Amino acid sequence: MDEEPRRYPSTIGGAFYLSILAAAGTALVVAARGDWRLGIEILGGSLIVAALLRLVLAKRDAGMLAVRNRFIDVVLLTGAGVALIFLATSIPDMPVT
Repeated sequence: MDEEPRRYPSTIGGAFYLSILAAAGTALVVAARGDWRLGIEILGGSLIVAALLRLVLAKRDAGMLAVRNRFIDVVLLTGAGVALIFLATSIPDMPVT
């Protein structure tokens, strides 16, 4: 029997993973170009979106978003995203001399 060739990414989670990876890369470019607060906020937001996707997707559909069990993945991604956003917004501006 002829099998249908595998398409990559093979799960919807893989496509979501690639979009989260693209958002993180965009955040790093924004941060490197000078607006570091916005870049870090975008990175934190993309981690929170990844946590939400991990929460709603089934394990077989989560792709590379599923690293550990669901609870640990969601807690770690949410914690890192919230921490990045909190730190980016709470660090005071340094006076320019």
